[in-house]
Amino acid sequence: MHAEPALESAALEVTPVAECFTLSQVAVGQTVVIREIGAGVSEREGGDIGLRLLELGFVEGESLRVIAHGFAGGEPIAVRIGSTTFALRRFEADHVLVMTAPHSGTKS
Repeated sequence: MHAEPALESAALEVTPVAECFTLSQVAVGQTVVIREIGAGVSEREGGDIGLRLLELGFVEGESLRVIAHGFAGGEPIAVRIGSTTFALRRFEADHVLVMTAPHSGTKS
């Protein structure tokens, strides 16, 4: 019976999760925060796409901005992390789960 109060208190500490969506759904000019990188082996490219993205700097908590979508089918998707610009194909961008970046307040 001692486990029940611990479970109740743990449930009270849960914070709501912001709405998440894939990077391929982000509009040009929008800034988002990386929530998670999904693993997945690419039959076309070989290797783990998620691992490759992590190695490039797509890490949880990092903010990025979509700066352009290509004309034919919206590919590639150009994104900027810091001062570096990357071009991702849609299937790669689908492995990046993001959430809307919090708006920073202005200092008085």
